[in-house]
Amino acid sequence: MDAKPDAGGDLPPPELPFPYHGPDALRQPVHHALRRVADPEVAMNIVDVGLVYGVEVEDQRLRLLLTMTSAACPVADVIVDDCQTELARVLPDGMAVDVELVWEPPWTPDRLSARARALMGW
Repeated sequence: MDAKPDAGGDLPPPELPFPYHGPDALRQPVHHALRRVADPEVAMNIVDVGLVYGVEVEDQRLRLLLTMTSAACPVADVIVDDCQTELARVLPDGMAVDVELVWEPPWTPDRLSARARALMGW
């Protein structure tokens, strides 16, 4: 009986709760870095809150599309700074991090993960 070839390299990358375009090797480190960033107003990570709209990695630059639950969010600067800090910890030296705040589509509670809904009792 012949052994099946190792198809590890043929497996699709794991799905993320936000669009990701970039090297597969950075997919999970970026995801975990963003999960370490908390939205202090709800004491939950920004991925579960649904604030991450997308990540693009290209030409030594990571672009993070991020929203807030409100345009008047008083902790937006803290969240942006924390994103930059956590991403810098997992990215190759010299890779720039650009965080772009976006407002379209507007954030709604529909963006909360199932985990966030459970923690909030929804």
